[in-house]
Amino acid sequence: MTEETCPPVSVSRTIGAPAEKLFGILASPAAHPLIDGSGMLREATSAAVLTGVGDVFTMTMHNAEMGDYEMSNCVVQYELNRQIGWDPLLKAASREEDQAEVGQQEPAQRWTFDLLPLDSGATLVTETYDVSRGPAWLRKAVRGGERWRESMTITLEKLDALSGA
Repeated sequence: MTEETCPPVSVSRTIGAPAEKLFGILASPAAHPLIDGSGMLREATSAAVLTGVGDVFTMTMHNAEMGDYEMSNCVVQYELNRQIGWDPLLKAASREEDQAEVGQQEPAQRWTFDLLPLDSGATLVTETYDVSRGPAWLRKAVRGGERWRESMTITLEKLDALSGA
């Protein structure tokens, strides 16, 4: 799989809440486990709210393949109430075979949320996962990002529910 054959994967949903409210949820890492459609996020290690590019937040995570691990997420896209995105890097891993990836400095994937306010007062939210810069083994493991499509759909459903819309 090459970068040309691995375009970003996106899922969109219209949510009957203002962009400001939805952005507030997305900018709060402590809320991420509540909207996580993958079931892998456990908790944010800080209650700090994201305020701009360069902010970093850590999530404790778990999945059947990797066991317990932590991801350090650097905010690389931030436009108040419109867009927020981060590049995750493996910070800690419980499995010995994952240790070589801990602390790798080249981001291989990116998560982004775009919010488009609609005239009705609702917001079109688009979640995008981009692994085009990732190594071949990662692109293969996540099927070019398609592995996350269902989880992303669930994430937007949970964001909708949490927003109280």
